[in-house]
Amino acid sequence: MSVSPVKRQKMESALDQLKHHTTVVADTGDFNAIDEYKPLDATTNPSLILAAAQMPAYQKLVDDAVAYGKKLGGLEEEQIKNASDKLFVLFGAEILKRIPGRVSTEVDARLSFDKEGMIQRARRLIDLYKEVGVGKDRILIKLSSTWEGIQAGRVLEAEHGIHCNMTLLFSFAQAVACAEAGVTLISPFVGRILDWYVANGDKKTYEPSEDPGVKSVTKIYNYYKKFGYKTIVMGASFRNTGQIKALTGCDYLTISPKLLAELSKEHVKLTPTLSIKEAQVCNLEKIHLDEKAFRWHHNEDQMAVEKLSDGIRRFAADAVKLERMLKERMFSTENGK
Repeated sequence: MSVSPVKRQKMESALDQLKHHTTVVADTGDFNAIDEYKPLDATTNPSLILAAAQMPAYQKLVDDAVAYGKKLGGLEEEQIKNASDKLFVLFGAEILKRIPGRVSTEVDARLSFDKEGMIQRARRLIDLYKEVGVGKDRILIKLSSTWEGIQAGRVLEAEHGIHCNMTLLFSFAQAVACAEAGVTLISPFVGRILDWYVANGDKKTYEPSEDPGVKSVTKIYNYYKKFGYKTIVMGASFRNTGQIKALTGCDYLTISPKLLAELSKEHVKLTPTLSIKEAQVCNLEKIHLDEKAFRWHHNEDQMAVEKLSDGIRRFAADAVKLERMLKERMFSTENGK
């Protein structure tokens, strides 16, 4: 049904309506997008930081990170790692000047199967934030939702008071384990789940309510709310606005600038599809997962196994590209002398 121009002017945009029911988070490292769409929180990852670090507007941050890495000294590899961590924190600190909530900063995906390594790197990032005057209450540390990552999240939350955002989450088993670990927030991926089903099945298009990524997040949300878990569900990785609108009412949704722009121009009535009331009467059974049960249940979900490993490889590859860029910036002029 079309909406008349007059009614359209009076009706809030889909984005503004969404904000009444769901906390909107910007999935970007671009400050301009954050200023424009005014989200509560923001998320970053190696791919987003890599893209932003190549924009002319952000070269001062790259230069500052390079100077920091060189100042600490050590082996070339250490200098690059320190510069990379510093760059993530400098972007995060700038983003926090523009939002009232929290920013998510990711631990290197190459540590995804190293529990102690993730704990150490997370604490290092928090220390770097402290150096620039940002307290840990405004930071979410992003960890891969491997068994090791989930257990690292458990330790960081319980022993160090560091809030964690569990990313690359595709299976129900991952979601259950995260809830049992008591992490602050999970980021179940919607678009990448859809991508897998389109690539591996006969069906190439889905109505939003039948979208496998939407159905996955809906099940996780209902399970958390039915059994009283405090962990926040933040749907992530969207391919279209239909997926977003089908998850209206979810705790948080992290959305790219492109889709935020589309939502801001849409004038259709949004009705919450997820609610605590409905979740509490759903027919899901409570389950408990130790490590063996987790690995088995996750392994039974072919999509989740493939997308988790693929996601780790992609983030790791972008971390390598970022380090290569920093290395060139740090050492190519010296080598050329």
